[in-house]
Order: sequence, then structure tokens, then C-alpha cells
Amino acid sequence: MPLRCDMKPIDQQTDAELLRELRSAVRELPDVPEALQRAAVGLWPATAPLASLYDSAGALLRHVLAELSFDSWATPVSALGMRSLNSPTRHLLFSAAGRDIDLRVVPGTDGFALAGQILGPDEAGTVELAAEGHGPGQHATLDALGEFRIERVVAGTYTVTLRMGGDEIVLPSIDVGPARR
Repeated sequence: MPLRCDMKPIDQQTDAELLRELRSAVRELPDVPEALQRAAVGLWPATAPLASLYDSAGALLRHVLAELSFDSWATPVSALGMRSLNSPTRHLLFSAAGRDIDLRVVPGTDGFALAGQILGPDEAGTVELAAEGHGPGQHATLDALGEFRIERVVAGTYTVTLRMGGDEIVLPSIDVGPARR
């Protein structure tokens, strides 16, 4: 770039004059040769495909253990007074990560059903019910109200895992079967 003789020293230029000179100088800069551009881009690895990003997202989940705050089968009948009916439906309430998890174990003609609702931040999510000591179990998706239902559950001990947002919430083991009173 040829030197211009009409330029003032930098310390004598106004901000507007300096900005005008800088813009002019930038417009006159040559483009970087294409071979150097490719070499610079090649210094960094290509981004991972979207599928592998989803696979690695599991490592970013915050693992939270839920706390049981109410179990209808653990409440003494005398504490319930006149309203204490011997219900075959088990009602459990858990708390974790700013959410309350309302869970019902309902007997049916073909086993049991687990029905529940997540009360807290509105997020999409999934519920997994797995028999302890076995592989993956049944899955359900939360609806718009945070509700889910899993049918045809046989008696046994299960782990319930909820995945919502960046949290993976694991409930304490749940016994599914006839009432023990």
C-alpha cells in the first residue's frame, strides 16, 4: 500500500478521522490465499456428527437421587383416622431437583400400572422402569402436563429413572405387588 502524504500523526487525529483511515486501510488489505485458509481450517478437527453429540450428551446429565417424602403403605392406619380405607393403590411422593414426583401403583387385570406426574419446571422428558438386576425395561414419555403411565407391570422390585432437561433423577427402589399390611 503506498504511503499517503496527507495523513496526520495518530495523536493529532480525531476519532472520526482515525476510524475513516482504518476502514480505508482494511478495504485495501489483500484476501488470505485460499491455500492458507484451508491449512488454517485443517488445524482443528471436524465437528462430530449430530448422532455422536447425542451419545455424549448423556455424560452431561446431572445424576440426582430422589427422596421419598410420602408412602401411603407406610402410614399407620390410626394416623389416617376415619378416612383410612384399605386401598390397593399405593401412592408415593418423591422430591428431587426442585420437582415433586407423584407416583401411583395401581393394580389391574393384567398386573399393575405405574401412573405419575412430575410437578415442577415444564420440561419434556422420559421415564424408564427397570426391574432390578435386569436390563432396560419399559419407557414412557411425559405428556404436556408432565404425566406418564406404564401398563402391564408384573410384581417385583423396580428402579424408576426420569430424564428431563439436564437431570437424570433416580427414585429409590419401589416394590410393586400386593399391599403389605
